[in-house]
Amino acid sequence: MNFKHLRYFWVVAKAGGVMRAGEQLHTTPQTLSGQIKLFEDWIGHKLFRKVGRRLELTEQGRVALDYAEEIFALGAELETSVRHKRGERRSLDFRVGVADAVAKSVVYQLLEPALDGPEPVRLICHEGKYEDLLAQLALHRLDLLIADERVSPKVSVRAFNHLLGRSSMTFFCADSLRERLGERFPQCLEGAPMLVQGPTASVRRQLDPWLVRHRLRPRIVGEFDDTALMNAFGREGRGVFMGPTVLEAQIAAQYRVGVLGRSEELVEEFFAISVERRISHPSVAAITHAARAKLFHV
Repeated sequence: MNFKHLRYFWVVAKAGGVMRAGEQLHTTPQTLSGQIKLFEDWIGHKLFRKVGRRLELTEQGRVALDYAEEIFALGAELETSVRHKRGERRSLDFRVGVADAVAKSVVYQLLEPALDGPEPVRLICHEGKYEDLLAQLALHRLDLLIADERVSPKVSVRAFNHLLGRSSMTFFCADSLRERLGERFPQCLEGAPMLVQGPTASVRRQLDPWLVRHRLRPRIVGEFDDTALMNAFGREGRGVFMGPTVLEAQIAAQYRVGVLGRSEELVEEFFAISVERRISHPSVAAITHAARAKLFHV
């Protein structure tokens, strides 16, 4: 393999096009395109397809990118290790996958203790779909997966669930919207504009039957995989939105919203998923201990 071609492919894939990649590599787009073509001929597959003015990875291109990421990450580790000063402690790489359905404010609270341990840690986070990250964990490309659902026994992946904690849900909205809705909860949700988590979120799957039980029909005006984006729309008065009660004060202060009501029936669970049955990785141990003792008070 010509690793120069692999590097060109890697930079183009990360940059999203040959023009931007050419600027980073200080080479012309024509030269870059020619090198990519040579690499595709060698590998026997098209790695990019043109969509409008953009380049998108093919299925084979995504596979190649995964390997390129790992190869160049290992190269960087090798360089760091060789250049490491005698007597200086080397940082421990801690690779974490975060399911996109998990609120990022929760993720920060969960991962922060890993940075405060006795050993220096370099945190490497990857966000993505739960199923994709679970596959990466099975291949030992991740040390840990943070998710809002446990690994099903039906899934052919050897992984273990470590419950970090659970939280009931709080409904928030901007003061301007709250004045129009009234204060009787949950009846005030009838006909109210609402912002909800995407269909992959575990709490969303609970919400729909909860609304049916309470005979409520809010207007769903937005559906979001990214909860931070959902909360930003909520801050502007676009709708009522939910968040974990354990972070109620933080969400209210950060987005300048008020509490409309709470439900003990809606519960979000948080799991640390690893390939270890008994936790031995120091960063994973720090996360699970801090989450249970300080965040969720298990």
